[in-house]
Amino acid sequence: MAFNQNIAQEYNRNKILTASPAELTLMLYEGAIKFCNIAIVAIEKKDYEKANINIKKAENIITEFKVTLNHKYAVAEDFEKIYDYIYSLLVEANMNKDTEVLNRALDEIRGMRDTWKEVMKRAKSTNQ
Repeated sequence: MAFNQNIAQEYNRNKILTASPAELTLMLYEGAIKFCNIAIVAIEKKDYEKANINIKKAENIITEFKVTLNHKYAVAEDFEKIYDYIYSLLVEANMNKDTEVLNRALDEIRGMRDTWKEVMKRAKSTNQ
């Protein structure tokens, strides 16, 4: 079992090391979604420490997106507002251990992820 787990960890490490910036961004969105889902289940099980840890992980990803925005593009301001909104939802959900608010944050993150996937698809078809 440990051997297979080591192989999986090495595979994931290599996947990250060889990913393009666009793929890394997608992985971060997927990570934020995963952490929100873990937190929802934890809240339902009243495991508030686990919920807190995972919501904080999602908050860290959203913060990273916000601080790395390239403000030479006008759209950065819109993204910053969306990230601020998502972050505020995550904080509220964490403070109140509220799955409804967390699901709203999750919907927003999924929307951003889906938009990013579309951007990647269009960029790929433009570059071919």
